[in-house]
Amino acid sequence: MDFDKVIKNRHSVRRFKTMKHANWRDIIKAIDAANSAPLAGNIFTNKFILVIDKEKINQLAEAAQQAFIADADYVVVVCSDNKRLVTSYYERGKKYAIQQAAAAIENFLLKITDLGLASCWVGAFSDNSVRKILGIPDEIEVEAILPIGYEMGKANPPEKPNLDRILFFERWKKKYMEPLKKPEAL
Repeated sequence: MDFDKVIKNRHSVRRFKTMKHANWRDIIKAIDAANSAPLAGNIFTNKFILVIDKEKINQLAEAAQQAFIADADYVVVVCSDNKRLVTSYYERGKKYAIQQAAAAIENFLLKITDLGLASCWVGAFSDNSVRKILGIPDEIEVEAILPIGYEMGKANPPEKPNLDRILFFERWKKKYMEPLKKPEAL
């Protein structure tokens, strides 16, 4: 699929087909795309747990208090092991780990869209419940739950704001770019 089309078509899906199932190999391709995200100091922090077991998927839906997750074929839980980043960058290392996870998640979601699948970035959940369900140690940050399947129906993604509402030039709230000055003749 054309890259611009993938970006425009990506949207959060909360209704999955229950009769058509995704191929787990496609999920691995999406995790590989996530693994290509930028890294601070080339320090790997992201970890991915592919959940196939329906009982665990139901438990994750409960931990997030979002029933639609239970209809997904698969769930990927994204985690961060921040220890090395914090050692290298101190307090900013925590921020870098979140940024790295976010970049990986976006790559994942774009690849899922490219493969004709659908997902939703779920960030609200009980960390302790997810840790318990999947055996994740306390020092590992749980970043997101990503349910995956085929979209049921055809949704119209919400409109994004126009650039004139979000883009500034040179300083906060400056809406216009100054014309380029011609260089003085030598």
